[in-house]
Amino acid sequence: MYKIAVIGDRGSTLGFKSLGLETVFADTAAEAREALHRLAAEDCAVIYLTEQLAVDMAADIEKYTDAIKPAIILIPGTAGSLGIGIAGVHKTVERAVGADILKN
Repeated sequence: MYKIAVIGDRGSTLGFKSLGLETVFADTAAEAREALHRLAAEDCAVIYLTEQLAVDMAADIEKYTDAIKPAIILIPGTAGSLGIGIAGVHKTVERAVGADILKN
């Protein structure tokens, strides 16, 4: 059975543990990078990653962009949204449809 995991600081990820998701606390991009690759190797289907950590992990995230799994979804952390996650959604929609149909 595939897993769903969340990588981020304790405050951003702790609530997901109550939903049964695997939580990995990471305070630095290096810790998050190691967790991301480990979870991908362990057949994790979906990995939520806080935007604050993703800022310094573009190359690592890009590695999985065309892979079937894991799907890496950026979420805002406790510090709020950086807009990276929604920008990724727009980019993915544009790539799939041929136009950004989500534009305001």
